[in-house]
Amino acid sequence: MLYPIMTKSRLLIDLSGIWKFKLDTGNAFEEKWQERPLEGGILMPVPASYNDLQESIDFKEHFGWVFYQRNVALPKQQIEGQRIVLRFGAVTHYAKVYWNGKLVGEHKGGFLPFEIEITEMFLEQENLLTVAVDNRIDYTTLPVGGKGDMLGGMFPMGEEEKEERNHPNFDFFNYCGITRPVKIYTTPKEYIADITVVPNVQGRKAELSYEIETFGKASIKVEAYDREGKAVADSEGEKGVLVIPDAELWEPLKPYLYQIKVTFGEDEYTLPYGIRTVRVEGTKFLINEKPFYFKGYGKHEDTFPAGRGLNLPMNVKDISLMKWQGANSFRTSHYPYSEEMMRLCDEEGIVVIDETTAVGVNLTFGGGANFAGEKIKTFDKEQGVQTREHHADVIKDLIERDKNYACVVMWSIANEPDSAAEGAYEYFAPLYELARKLDPQKRPCTLVSVQMAKPEEDVSAKLSDVICLNRYYGWYVYGGDLEAAEAALRKEMEIWQKCNKPVMFTEYGADTISGFHDTIPMMYTEEYQTGYYIMNHKVFDDLDFFVGEQVWNFADFATSQSLLRVQGNKKGIFTRERKPKMAAHYFRERWNGIPNFGYKM
Repeated sequence: MLYPIMTKSRLLIDLSGIWKFKLDTGNAFEEKWQERPLEGGILMPVPASYNDLQESIDFKEHFGWVFYQRNVALPKQQIEGQRIVLRFGAVTHYAKVYWNGKLVGEHKGGFLPFEIEITEMFLEQENLLTVAVDNRIDYTTLPVGGKGDMLGGMFPMGEEEKEERNHPNFDFFNYCGITRPVKIYTTPKEYIADITVVPNVQGRKAELSYEIETFGKASIKVEAYDREGKAVADSEGEKGVLVIPDAELWEPLKPYLYQIKVTFGEDEYTLPYGIRTVRVEGTKFLINEKPFYFKGYGKHEDTFPAGRGLNLPMNVKDISLMKWQGANSFRTSHYPYSEEMMRLCDEEGIVVIDETTAVGVNLTFGGGANFAGEKIKTFDKEQGVQTREHHADVIKDLIERDKNYACVVMWSIANEPDSAAEGAYEYFAPLYELARKLDPQKRPCTLVSVQMAKPEEDVSAKLSDVICLNRYYGWYVYGGDLEAAEAALRKEMEIWQKCNKPVMFTEYGADTISGFHDTIPMMYTEEYQTGYYIMNHKVFDDLDFFVGEQVWNFADFATSQSLLRVQGNKKGIFTRERKPKMAAHYFRERWNGIPNFGYKM
């Protein structure tokens, strides 16, 4: 799927701004709100999550549908004879799109884009665009929700407490709404539909195999330009090879992007493209055939008051802070991030582990979605998660969107699933196979393993190219006793070493309240957080098969209310406002002292 841009053949209109908005109280579809201007609603920014933008628990904890609406008009002379496409960056979690009162499209999944062609429906006068958004989660959605509250539902609800609400089986707030930009773009009637480029690098020579998907009939020309705008290669046809004899490679924190220009009849599109290779060999993770060491974070798209809404200034700030620390990577925990962030990472040289929305595929975690009720096996065919088909769709759509990004070096199929349970292999093996089949660059695949999964039984040992572990020795396990935590961590690493695969931590952390201090390292203080990381790093640095450390979390973030969360998760190295805790300075010293390539060689 091509990111929408403006070219000499394509018009691009951003519909971001203030829309009309109204919560559904249960009668919206019966009263046909989509067919006329909303009555009695309020104003709401797009893109943004709606939850924190009104001083009302009805907004914060809304369950069900909400309606967005605005009028759309375009200059006739600029769209006449053109194909017109309405594009949503993300709508969380389910969208119904109405154009002048008519249902024109639906989409399930809140973190990937979708498009609707509206050429024949566009009126010369103003058009009424209405988007109905459903935030409900259950055993069929990704992320997963269920019966009872993951962190707070320790006791069954009484009859008088059975008001419907979401029960996330995940530890971040269920922000919802139109969270990424809504755009209209035009193309000629015969147009470029998609571009796929795969690099083959031999020394300084790069061969870029390309495939152009088009609609209509016209000649195709493909050209590559360097950073200075000089043409360095060209070819013709829907399939071919661009040969760059002396190529500049894209490297972590040293990015180089070419511009691949495709011309098809009257249509034109330019794709920024970084040339690099990625593969796993033994216990090494190789980028451009050099052993790479991941330094960075798990993080969230989470800011106040936008929630999970696109926040371009904060994206730039976050990467600035990571580069200040010497970090080189992050994981898109626990869902695909915005295309704007992916393009920024390509430009800045930040390495990305690209993760699907499959979080909560574990009905035993922390009591899981069944903590207040009956116990159900995660992969029970009748009562367990029913996400396999949707999971496959998410993988397909993610790879379709992100296949050409140099920054993406690995696909994460899921976060903390029930990967050692009965039925786990049968559930995940086809998804790994699908990802490997769909990715033209054949990037490594992984899933992120939860601490309770025994290494000997974890399907990741068989399926993953890289073993990615979330481990909390010194916090949830042996909290307050770093000596015992270190011993337990070393013992587990002895087991994973036998896999003869690269191993890295994609989460490890300790909740820390900014400003809490003590003369000795006590839990929740900044001193304990730093001591916790020092202990973990003593182990990491002794392991030659260990290829990376991604801290949980980059910044404090919002969660559902519970006794374990003081206005959110406080494991951030930075506060939610991006102010550093003590550990931020410790990591700056550590990571700037660790090379991106060849560490431990």
